[in-house]
Amino acid sequence: MNIIIKGTNIELHEDLKAYVNEKIGGLKKFIENENIDAKSITARVELAKTTQHHQQGDIYKAEVNLQLTKKMLRVVVETDDIYKSIDEAKDKLRVAITDYRDEKNMKIRKGARIIKKLKNISPLAWAKGEFKKYRSKREE
Repeated sequence: MNIIIKGTNIELHEDLKAYVNEKIGGLKKFIENENIDAKSITARVELAKTTQHHQQGDIYKAEVNLQLTKKMLRVVVETDDIYKSIDEAKDKLRVAITDYRDEKNMKIRKGARIIKKLKNISPLAWAKGEFKKYRSKREE
């Protein structure tokens, strides 16, 4: 997984870069299960200080764009601490990855169910056209 870090109105020191690499790089284990080449995945992380003098202190933003092969997942979090922003962005991105993975698996299972139903139909029913009752209402 390639991680590209950009800082806006904030100085990126080595500790912060290492923290981002540790947290965002840890999401690789959720992606590796999906037959996706981890080398082709790019995570673009932008860390920003949104205001210089806010009434309640500085506000930091962590924006993560994770480019998978066919889908892009995007998370934006604003908090009062840069490390807290990174942690929350990681948690939201983990949820987005698992949702994407579950959606993908759901489509595969749905197709398998349809094929299983169609395999159980006798050839005579195919000839008479009675297989239409096995279609879902959305497909008709």
